[in-house]
Formats: sequence, C-alpha cells, structure tokens
Amino acid sequence: MNTPNIVLASASPRRRELLAQMGLVFETLTVEADETPRQGEQAEHYVHRVAAEKSWLGQLSCQSRLPVLGADTEVVLNGEVFGKPSCVDHARDMLSRLSGREHQVLSAISLRLGNHHWQAMSISKVRFREIADEEIEAYWATGEPCDKAGAYAIQGLGAIFVAHLEGSFSGVMGLPVFETAGLLREAGIEVLVTPPNPTANRKCL
Repeated sequence: MNTPNIVLASASPRRRELLAQMGLVFETLTVEADETPRQGEQAEHYVHRVAAEKSWLGQLSCQSRLPVLGADTEVVLNGEVFGKPSCVDHARDMLSRLSGREHQVLSAISLRLGNHHWQAMSISKVRFREIADEEIEAYWATGEPCDKAGAYAIQGLGAIFVAHLEGSFSGVMGLPVFETAGLLREAGIEVLVTPPNPTANRKCL
C-alpha cells in the first residue's frame, strides 16, 4: 500500500476524484466548518475563510504530519453566494436565476503543514443557456443537483446548460487542479514526477 501524500479535509467525491487524477495518495476526513456567510462578507473572503477553516479543523482533528488540504467552491451571481439547495424550490429558484446569464464560480483552496499556511483561488465565469422550467424539474428528479453549489454539476448532466466556460473546469467541479498543484509544490510535493520506467522508450503503434 502506498503512503499517503496529504490529508483531504473534505467528504466530496469530486475532490477525491480530482486528487486521484493527479496521482496523489491521500487520506480523507470530514470536518464541520461554519459555512454561514457573515453579514456584509464579500464572496471571495467567504470562500477563502471556509476553505481555511476546513484545513485548520482537519489539522486539529488528525494531528498529522502530512499537509492538510481544505477547499470551498461556491456559485456567485451579482455578489450573492448561492450555496447548495435545501429543497426542490430552492434549486428551482437557483437554476431559474442562472438561466440565460453569466455567473462566477469561486474555488478556494487552503493547505496547512505545521505552522505554514498557503492559500489560492480560482475564479471562473460560466454562462448558461436559457433553461426551460420542465428541464429544471427533470434535472432535479435525477438527484444530481442536491448537494451541488448552485444546484448543478458541470461534470455531470448539468453540463448541458453550460453555453460557455472561461476559467478552470476542475475549479468549477470543486478543486482547481492547477492551483492545488502549485500549493503542493510549496509544501514540497511535486505532482508530476517521472518515475523510472523501463518502457519509456517504447514506440506507440
């Protein structure tokens, strides 16, 4: 069994998938951060704060010598953080407001190792086509929007609503790979390291 590189302070299957895609070996733990926006809090400050709290709680919980990674991804429309839908009416309202418009997806990451703390953020712009009411109802019935920021998953069926994306696909999905690799490098972890490979000179047929 390979030794873990990092601890992921998140239960998100999307983040686990992206870290595995990066070739990392990791442990996971679930933390309960306060995700209630504070009065007057700007969206960028909010996602940075939540991501930082997740990594801090993770560091306290596991007392590991490994780097601890926390992340938060939010859909933002005109400065308003949407969060995750609490019910079908909430999801219906979110998707109706996103329909035919451009919104931002802010994805913040926080990495802690000992007394060191690194942070980064990816900001993407996503434009939806017009979404019919019956499409919203059918989409909710799939179960996909239930635990997703903004009530949609760009890596799933929600991609049919996306007319244009400017920024990071992985960031919209939940973990910006480019920024994550940069922070891991700061902590001494190189994501793309070529191991000895006896077949490296093999020609592709």
